[in-house]
Amino acid sequence: MNIILLGPPGAGKGTQASRLESEHGMVQLSTGDMLRAAVKAGTPIGVQAKAVMDAGELVSDEIVSGLIGERLDELGGETSVIFDGYPRTAAQADSLDQILADRGRKLDHVIELVVEEEALVDRITGRFSCAKCGAGYHDRYKLPKVENVCDVCGSSEFKRRPDDNEETVRTRMAEYRAKTAPILPIYEARGIVSKVDGMADIDHVNDAIEAILGSDAS
Repeated sequence: MNIILLGPPGAGKGTQASRLESEHGMVQLSTGDMLRAAVKAGTPIGVQAKAVMDAGELVSDEIVSGLIGERLDELGGETSVIFDGYPRTAAQADSLDQILADRGRKLDHVIELVVEEEALVDRITGRFSCAKCGAGYHDRYKLPKVENVCDVCGSSEFKRRPDDNEETVRTRMAEYRAKTAPILPIYEARGIVSKVDGMADIDHVNDAIEAILGSDAS
């Protein structure tokens, strides 16, 4: 099974992808992670990508497509995959179709985690974590039981991500809409797009995704 999981930063894609990986043995393919790994490993595609990046240029669609093909070949035909961050344009969607067809695969589902911008801003800007153990908290929804004391490890040191601010969140939302708009109609025309309320709690989102995948994920 091959699926695309869409959603802006903070929508919960990583959490849901991790669940699909652990529950169904799927593999999340994040182009950013794959690119860094290929460069570090010195694969043929990685060498090409490093040369481009060292020159201060953007990695081409051709290189990214090659990277995905390389990774799919490593995984073999029986492994189900989740595409994250690709495709982002109509041209990349065409490339992905060819990559999959060349390997006897097809795209089964495109799942979008739909979020409301104001609620997402509230979710992200209010989150913080224990600096010692990483336990997560929120200014409005999940404060420590004892003020300034971590429920898990008892530490009194907390931290916030520097990019968890309103301006950054809104910029990311705008970028997501701009990148996603060109590809959704392509997949909607095939009848493979499903939308899930990304603002629901984690278990409900997971249940909705499982219902969409149905017997395909078994």
